[in-house]
Amino acid sequence: MTPKILCDGFAFLEGPRWHDGVLWVSDMHGDAVFKISLDGSYEKVMDVPEQPSGLGWLPNGDMLIVSMLDKKLLRRKPDGKVSEHADVSALVPRRINDMIVDTLGRAWVGNFGFLFDEGEPPASTVLVRVDPDGSYHFAADNLMFPNGMVITDNGKTLVVAETFGRKLTAFDIDEDSILSNRRTWAEMPESAVPDGICLDAEGGIWVASPTTGEALRFVEGGEVTNSVQTGRMAIATALGGEDGKTLFVLTSESTSRKECCDAASARVEYVPVDVGAAV
Repeated sequence: MTPKILCDGFAFLEGPRWHDGVLWVSDMHGDAVFKISLDGSYEKVMDVPEQPSGLGWLPNGDMLIVSMLDKKLLRRKPDGKVSEHADVSALVPRRINDMIVDTLGRAWVGNFGFLFDEGEPPASTVLVRVDPDGSYHFAADNLMFPNGMVITDNGKTLVVAETFGRKLTAFDIDEDSILSNRRTWAEMPESAVPDGICLDAEGGIWVASPTTGEALRFVEGGEVTNSVQTGRMAIATALGGEDGKTLFVLTSESTSRKECCDAASARVEYVPVDVGAAV
């Protein structure tokens, strides 16, 4: 499958989410959040000076935005008012990154663990849970760059993409929001690494692999059932569109902030798929 271009001209896109009939994305190196319509038109929603990443929504409709460098979750009300939802810097050694917000309003937040772009050696890190009241809690440790996440099995399982672990790792979520029964959900094929991921209605997970320039659909156990070749770094995926059967893939030519801002070549690509988004 070869994707088409929906829109381009961004610095570096992350955190795609289909919500209220449009695609929401963070331009991490452009320091802003956008929403994009199916005709390719887009609108800036808000500026995030400390670099945005993961996005999600609380049950009351408020939007949560990861602010990476100051390690905060921002909260945007439907009227546009923005406040601080949580500051997780006490638990997180480096930049925070992607996030999934579940139907109960809990935000599960990953982080870099080490600054690979500044030459730091690989180091494991923690996963943080932020509850709807803004309180934050340790959720798991010994993760190698916890990145994209999905929640499956009717809210009972969290799957985390460990980018530098080259695998998807699953946890059970109990009634007290405690993670247990850690296990490998899927190993990546040779040379591939998982970045942003999304879940479909049959429990398959689409994984963006920047190192191999593709989006891969996995089923539990590690079988690859489908692939989309982008020819560029595939950064993150989301399912959406009118029937939920459009796979959006965010792509880039670089991860360097300067190179990305100079080139302004990041884009949203899309392709139809057979299995729609998980409800």
